[in-house]
Amino acid sequence: MVKAIRVHEHGGPEVLKWEDVEIGEPKEGEIRVKSKAIGLNFIDVYFRKGVYKPPSIPYTPGEEACGVVTAVGPGLTSRKVGDVVAFAGGSMGSYVEELILPANKVVPVPPSIDPTVAASLLLKGMTAQFLLRRCFKVEPGHTILVHAAAGGVGSLLCQWANAIGATVIGTVSTKEKAAQAKEDGCHHVIIHKEEDFVAHVTEITSGNGVDVVYDSVGKDTFQGSLTCLKVRGYMVSFGQSSGAPDPVPLSALSAKSLFLTRPSLFHYTVTRDELLETAGDVFANVDAGILRVRVNHTYPLSQAALAHSDLENRKTYGSVVLIP
Repeated sequence: MVKAIRVHEHGGPEVLKWEDVEIGEPKEGEIRVKSKAIGLNFIDVYFRKGVYKPPSIPYTPGEEACGVVTAVGPGLTSRKVGDVVAFAGGSMGSYVEELILPANKVVPVPPSIDPTVAASLLLKGMTAQFLLRRCFKVEPGHTILVHAAAGGVGSLLCQWANAIGATVIGTVSTKEKAAQAKEDGCHHVIIHKEEDFVAHVTEITSGNGVDVVYDSVGKDTFQGSLTCLKVRGYMVSFGQSSGAPDPVPLSALSAKSLFLTRPSLFHYTVTRDELLETAGDVFANVDAGILRVRVNHTYPLSQAALAHSDLENRKTYGSVVLIP
């Protein structure tokens, strides 16, 4: 038996229960991993609330963790006991002390990357990678707008885009987060509670608009984001922390021949090669000093409910990690 967080009904943070669960032995193609650190992501909140549907209820939440292999299934040669591995997405259930995983869904963690950093980084880092390099390929000279610029993904987007040579505009909610966004490479930071981000972006771009908007906020920013785009600009909606955006008529896009996408990381890491390439790019940029990861908040796994509450109430910035 091991300890895990279990969800028996959708709802607020209080539905996260600390319980005993059974863990078996790995079968063919599987490994058993003892978690060292578990990443907390906003997608965990969406599943808890029922915005996204888990495969079944009750379920163990969590999309991301880093740990040590403690057992391998029969005939498996690609992994061995003692390997440090991480996974992000594809296998829900990381809020647990030890778990069984498909060996082809984990990635090796370089010795230079601390497990706590890996657990806080992999999902957010791979998200930033596919958004910046493949969903819309940011190039030197582009101007981009990143909402929630001090958040886990937003922070990485700003750092990476700045290193590429783009002009980065970020929106945040507080002066403290504005300071962090500046540190992370934002050339212009807008505190959206104090000023109209659309008017400010228009001023910054001399009325031309931005090449791409990366919007994880949703309802509160969506329409304004469309307004901020230049002709043939890209609207990349990859989250909805403020709620689902209102429906958009196609005619709203035709005014400037805009592109709109609602991408998912899991469609950009379909094959094993794509997964390894995406994760490898993230780890390489950390080693090169391009990506700096702030694990600003750690909570015991047993206090996952408090961590969820703080995340939803915008009391956190940077990455949040649960420690078994």
